[in-house]
Order: sequence, then structure tokens, then C-alpha cells
Amino acid sequence: MSIEFEAKVIEINPAEMEQKIMQAGGKKVREALMKRYVYDIDPNRRGHWIRLRDDGDQVTLTVKKIHHDGISGTEEEEIVVQDFEKTNQLLRLMGFSPSAYQENHRTSFVLDGAQLEIDHWPLIPAYLEIEADSYERVVEVGRMLDLKEEQLTGENTTKIYKRYGIDLDQKRELRFVTK
Repeated sequence: MSIEFEAKVIEINPAEMEQKIMQAGGKKVREALMKRYVYDIDPNRRGHWIRLRDDGDQVTLTVKKIHHDGISGTEEEEIVVQDFEKTNQLLRLMGFSPSAYQENHRTSFVLDGAQLEIDHWPLIPAYLEIEADSYERVVEVGRMLDLKEEQLTGENTTKIYKRYGIDLDQKRELRFVTK
């Protein structure tokens, strides 16, 4: 598994952040509705799960393992798969049942070799993700956007929802529009 170097900045103003990214030399890459199924590998091992995600361009299957809330606290292994629903069916045949279905809207940018995402999730304020090839690079790209290291968190989305009193373990579906 490889280490993911990623930080979030919560409660951003999306329009202002987009402007900062563009003024720093960033390039807007795309906007997409993302959908995902989350599967617990072992309910007794918190912070270790499978994610099946369709980002509008490709479908990926990822195993994530969180060691701590730092910028370098998550390991992941990911592969591209062909079909979102067929992969979900295959995982079910292997004994995995999704613990949740989730959606978010993502606007993606590249800035000086880093990936930046402005994420909108149901029920919480938008946040920025910065992902790069090292801890130092994440912090450096944050500085390019006038962000201090103290503003960067490695918390996962579940912990960010908890900041707003929402327990994602109790939400089987997280959609923008309910059916």
C-alpha cells in the first residue's frame, strides 16, 4: 500500500478558493458528481475499508487504511475497474455489503504538480483537499494559497461530518437529492 499525502481545509468559500487557485497559476480540470459505495472490511477494525467510486470518468476500487489524522496518515491501494454496479455485485458475491452509498460534487484543479479538489458534500460546508507527492509539498501548495499549516487537517470525511454533529456510521445514504 502507498501513503496518501493529503490535507483538507474546512469551511471554505468555494468561489474565493477557486479564484485563489487560479491566481496562483492553477488550472481547472473538471467538475463531476462523484458516487461511491463504502464497505467495511472488518467492523472491529475502524479506519480500514473498501471504496468503490465512480468519478464520472473512471471507476476505481480502493482499499484505505487510516493510521492517524495527519497529512500522511492514510495508506491506500487502488485499481481501475470497468463497471460501478457490476463491481458492487461482485463485491456482494464475495461477502461484502455496502455500509453506505455517498455522493459529492467535486471541482478539480492542478496547481504546481498537486491535485486540488473543492468538495461539496450534503449537509456540511464545502472544503478543499490538497494532494501531492509529499507532506512538505502539500504544505507548500497550501502556502501558495495563503493557507497556514495549522489550517490543514488530515481528518477523513467521517471525522469532518462529526464536527457538525453528524455520524456517518448512521447514514446509509448520503445524496444531494433523495429518491
